[in-house]
Amino acid sequence: MKEFLHNLFTGRASGTLTQLVRYAFVGGLAFVVDYGSLWLLTEVFGLHYLLSAGIAFVVGLTCNYLLSTAWVFSGRTLENRWAEFAVFALIGVVGLGLNELIMWIGTDKLHLHYMLSKIISTAIVFFWNFFARKFILFNKKPA
Repeated sequence: MKEFLHNLFTGRASGTLTQLVRYAFVGGLAFVVDYGSLWLLTEVFGLHYLLSAGIAFVVGLTCNYLLSTAWVFSGRTLENRWAEFAVFALIGVVGLGLNELIMWIGTDKLHLHYMLSKIISTAIVFFWNFFARKFILFNKKPA
């Protein structure tokens, strides 16, 4: 357990469990950025919640990419960082589609508050994003 905790915060994250826990931290921070942006754009700037959700998702995605490549995943499948970000974003776009669908169902069909729909959506999309990114982009063992 001591070794796991040490590896969790220092060095390269090579094991899936360590990566998943680190990704949860990164995802949590990206969620705060996403959720805060959603609230700000909807409540302060008066944008429709679905438009706000899309913009906020992209802001959170960028935060997630930067932190994921710096701290979570060390083995890269693609050498070109622009191509890597494009695939990372494409996975995120699928996640965005899931996000929007779940928020729409939760808010418009189940009559939940849009912020509660966002929490439910985030929990589901988190697992899609982690496993898709891990196995598509970051599955190569570092040299």
